[in-house]
Amino acid sequence: MQPLPLADPGAPDLRSPARFLLRVLRLQAWTVAGGVLFGVLWMSCQAVVPYVLGRAVDEGVAGRDGDALLRWALVLLAIGAVQAGAGVSRHRFAVSSFLIAYFRTTQWVAAQSVRLGADLRRLTSTGEVVSVGTTDTLAVARALDVTARGAGSVVAFALVAVLLLSSSVALGLVVLVGVPVFSLVIGPALKPLHRRQAVQRTDLGRLTTLGTDTVAGLRVLRGVGGEAAFVDRYRRESQRVRASGVQVARSQSLLDAAQVLVPGTFVVIVTWLAARSAVQGQISVGDLIAFYGYAAFLVTPLRTVTEAADKFSRALVAGRRMTALLSLAPSLGESLRPVEPPTPLSPLHDIRSGLVVRPGVLTAVVSADPAAASALADRLGRYVDAEVRWGGVRLADLPLEVVRARVHVVDQDVQLLSGRLRDELGPGDATAALHAACMADVLEAMSDGLDTALEERARQLSGGQRQRLVLARALTADPEVLVLDEPTSAVDAHTEARIADRLRELRAGRTTVVLTSSPLVLDRADEVALLVDGRVAAVGTHRELLSDDAYRATVLRTEVSA
Repeated sequence: MQPLPLADPGAPDLRSPARFLLRVLRLQAWTVAGGVLFGVLWMSCQAVVPYVLGRAVDEGVAGRDGDALLRWALVLLAIGAVQAGAGVSRHRFAVSSFLIAYFRTTQWVAAQSVRLGADLRRLTSTGEVVSVGTTDTLAVARALDVTARGAGSVVAFALVAVLLLSSSVALGLVVLVGVPVFSLVIGPALKPLHRRQAVQRTDLGRLTTLGTDTVAGLRVLRGVGGEAAFVDRYRRESQRVRASGVQVARSQSLLDAAQVLVPGTFVVIVTWLAARSAVQGQISVGDLIAFYGYAAFLVTPLRTVTEAADKFSRALVAGRRMTALLSLAPSLGESLRPVEPPTPLSPLHDIRSGLVVRPGVLTAVVSADPAAASALADRLGRYVDAEVRWGGVRLADLPLEVVRARVHVVDQDVQLLSGRLRDELGPGDATAALHAACMADVLEAMSDGLDTALEERARQLSGGQRQRLVLARALTADPEVLVLDEPTSAVDAHTEARIADRLRELRAGRTTVVLTSSPLVLDRADEVALLVDGRVAAVGTHRELLSDDAYRATVLRTEVSA
């Protein structure tokens, strides 16, 4: 039994959609090969049943030979037993191929989302990522699922053709020539379906993005009275998706009709020709029964081949979108000349602003321009390329995984996932972190405490409660350097003061940078830096800097507006 998710999903081939699908197939060649093997055996057993029936009729019934009839009956029983076993095995391998392909491609999408990190929203839309991670991964998995039946259908067709040729060359040629001709009739229906599916996927991704953004900003929309405008916009986009869906359904209906009409017509033609040959004495009654059985059986492989063509066309559409997403590159690449990481308790120096963060202390940064403060946080966490030195080492020269492991940045747009509160906080003992973030009242209000299930984005919590939960999660991780961007902006003054005191106590001896304009937090900082036009204009304690006009204006303006 293959454990899922995969410990190592491998690497995709992004050169083209076809190479992408081929790579998925090669990575799970054993399960696909097993499905194909049992699929061929399963379909072959079905293909020879008409032949056995024909022989039983000619030798046992028409020839009045009881032994021959019993012999062929036992052969038919053995074929049925083999077919049943092969069918079960084929289904198990096909389901395994489906699940492994689905998990593999989903893991690729998830890994790419993590790799892009903060660049994800800039490079693509949320709806596109959701659509690729759900609809497109399923389309690729379904293509591998039908591979076993598709291969079995091709081999069964070849086997039936041989059996037909051995009984009647003319009828055998009808099958050999007729099947490809009828298949070509279905082919033209796939191209417009392929094209319209791609259009629908684009429209669906746009609609998903709009819905996600609307839900995320629902409170803001209600506050400014913009619900009606967004409802109208969502309605228009929904109608666009509906129209493209109708176009897909139109092509799909033609294809479905062809899947019934073409094989049915083929059965009628072959049966009619076989009946004429039987009347003229060219074939026996048993051969006639066999030919009818062959014609009826061929409906299944013909429809399966058509289904396979449809699913592979969908998989190519999905593969094109997946390769586009997986080909996106983050703006931050690994350094070509990586260096040794700095020793613990090394100072951070942002060249652009002139800020020097001393190790092991709580440093607060205040700025009248919130964008300048957020940009500083991005530079200190290496979310943008900038000249930042850590203990004399350029941050850009360090491996990105080292920076992410040792420097944590908590901005104002951190997302919370659904699941248990305990899992949201991450591994480790969160007791001290929860205390520092003043989460006691939140836990008391929850019926199951840390085992309480959070909704998506923790919507059952208020803004201040979510902010404290994010802070507790960051403190539980206990990074060497922690950068917090306005961590107390959504809480009341009393709670803010307690958080500031406990944060200072918990982070003692470790480097902490807090970007804030709150006097309560600034007063607890070991050192405060004032940014003016993105540059450090003054450094000192909060009480020392109150004599600075620019600092006082910034802090008091924030205090009054609060």
